[in-house]
Amino acid sequence: MAYNKKSVASHCNAFKSIYSTALLIFSIVLVTGLQFTNQTGLAQKAHPAAAFIVLWALLIWLSMVEGGQASLVGLAPVQNDIYAQTHELSYKCTSITNKGDNLDRYLMGRQFMVIFIVFLINLSGAPVPGAELWGLPTWVTQIFLVTGFAMILLTCMVGQLASQVNASHCMLDYINNYFALFTLYVAMTVEVTGVMHSSYLIAIIVAKLAGKPIESKEGPRTGFKALFFWGRVLFSIAVLGFALAVTFAALFQGKTTMWEGVPGGVSVVLFFVLMSVVGMLEGMQIAFFAVTKIKKEDRGKSKFALKTCDLLFKGKGRNLPGFMVGRQLSVVTCFFVIARVTTLSIPEGEENLWGVSDTLQNFFNTGFLGAIITTIMGSISWQLVASAFPIAFLSNPLTYIFLVICLAFEATGICQGAWVLAWIMKKTINLQRDEVYIGTAEEREKDGHKDNLSELPGGAGHMIKLPGFYDEAPDALKELVASDPEVKKWMESMQASIQLDEEEVAEVADQVA
Repeated sequence: MAYNKKSVASHCNAFKSIYSTALLIFSIVLVTGLQFTNQTGLAQKAHPAAAFIVLWALLIWLSMVEGGQASLVGLAPVQNDIYAQTHELSYKCTSITNKGDNLDRYLMGRQFMVIFIVFLINLSGAPVPGAELWGLPTWVTQIFLVTGFAMILLTCMVGQLASQVNASHCMLDYINNYFALFTLYVAMTVEVTGVMHSSYLIAIIVAKLAGKPIESKEGPRTGFKALFFWGRVLFSIAVLGFALAVTFAALFQGKTTMWEGVPGGVSVVLFFVLMSVVGMLEGMQIAFFAVTKIKKEDRGKSKFALKTCDLLFKGKGRNLPGFMVGRQLSVVTCFFVIARVTTLSIPEGEENLWGVSDTLQNFFNTGFLGAIITTIMGSISWQLVASAFPIAFLSNPLTYIFLVICLAFEATGICQGAWVLAWIMKKTINLQRDEVYIGTAEEREKDGHKDNLSELPGGAGHMIKLPGFYDEAPDALKELVASDPEVKKWMESMQASIQLDEEEVAEVADQVA
């Protein structure tokens, strides 16, 4: 019997989808069981039903935040007047983000929303210390509950990957609703408050160090605009300093949700280690997308830069989207641990931190301050550095190590269930591919509506990432390229926006064929 590589791969993907979906269902059952036995933070403080409702409301909102990013970034180069009549709310959303530097502002606010929502999800569904359920074996409790694995799978697949898969090629339908518009307004409001504005100071410093001006669609800030901007920068620095002071004080006093028995000093060290890990993973995606636009000879001569690029583009480019899946799982894992480290919790009978009022202490307990620290120090700052110095970032030995780890996570297929969810979501709410409404990039160009790729700013001071999550689909989905001409055109249009050298173009062409 002849060996059929494609058949083996198809069966392997089917197995991954089944076991991943089974793990997701089991995780949902475990988390729900914890909530209705009063063994999560919110269930104890409020009511099991409240914890259940809040958790799923947050997961749905997180899916809109993640999917909205893929849609708004992906639609940025498309002239929005061609879908103004068919998708009025999508048109309204893109009219906002396409104006001036609003896309950058949205991404800044959206980054904080993702982290804060994950922190709140942790409060709603993560088990309290010593939680046990239905007499399950100790090893099951340790793997799924103590480590937070059940919550990680639930958040990653339901709240993030499934929405990113659909939104990456059904952008118009995904944001054509008031929920998407509301989420956009919230993200823009977060940015306007100035809480994240210290990130702009970091962007300015990084751009100066790189000797590259920050490209802007708006004129220089003068007069009141300059005063308002720098006032918010100072406000953000003060807020960040206060958040760090509160968090470190709580860590050393043992007043966080950190696992019992972990000394305060160890908690502080773990805090900085996790911030660095998250930062590396956030910066890596920026550096990797930047390097796809650079010729091989310009990718540096560092041993690790070359090893990283060789591994990244090995296997006809499959490792880049593979990294994105593994990275998503790794980042969510770190977010949950950071949430434990930075979220305050006062043991019963003990005095509030610094003797503050119960109202202020309850505000500290939401994890808001931890989300601010993580967004600025563990996410945005690293993305900005990577956008200005992608080659230097690739030359770091840790970049190669983390790439290997992320690819190993992806190879397990543990998040394959996200594509099952994406398929169910697509069928349930009848999402249609963008080509149904606005044609392919080539067709739009023939009709006099050529995409403007300059609308996606990159380089120093920008956090723009390509919405390439459709490419992360399993091989079974990629086979659609061979059978559906519209899918093939879309893949080719995405390829056209990334300047690869001749050898890499040939590899991608082989994959498409």
